[in-house]
Amino acid sequence: MIASDLVEVSEYTGEGYHPLVDYGEWRVALMRHIDELTPENISFVERHTETDEVFVLLEGRCLLLIYDDAGIHPVDMEPEKLYNVKRDVYHSHTLSKDAVVLIVENNDTGDHNSVRLTLSDAQRERVVDLSREYGYLS
Repeated sequence: MIASDLVEVSEYTGEGYHPLVDYGEWRVALMRHIDELTPENISFVERHTETDEVFVLLEGRCLLLIYDDAGIHPVDMEPEKLYNVKRDVYHSHTLSKDAVVLIVENNDTGDHNSVRLTLSDAQRERVVDLSREYGYLS
């Protein structure tokens, strides 16, 4: 086994979001399925006011939901492609039960520099419809 001062090995097998490494100004985290992100439970989108946020689908499926004044735009993420959500862009996700998404963000990303926008009933229905259209719901 290699010394821990040379290589740090981390893993996460739980549900939801979990930071793994903070270094300098950046953080690497994993996100896995969580009931809060099932299509019928998504009630808000969020944006980060100070940073972009990078997502890479490692396993399973993830529908990235981008929101702007024109509506909700679905992005059916492809494995091993990098998706950089720009600063101040509202977004959310819905994930398959086996999904694993790698996240790279500033290490100070949190409630103090993120804004949540509550979705209307019609927008929530649109999330469910899009999820069904892309095969995340039967």
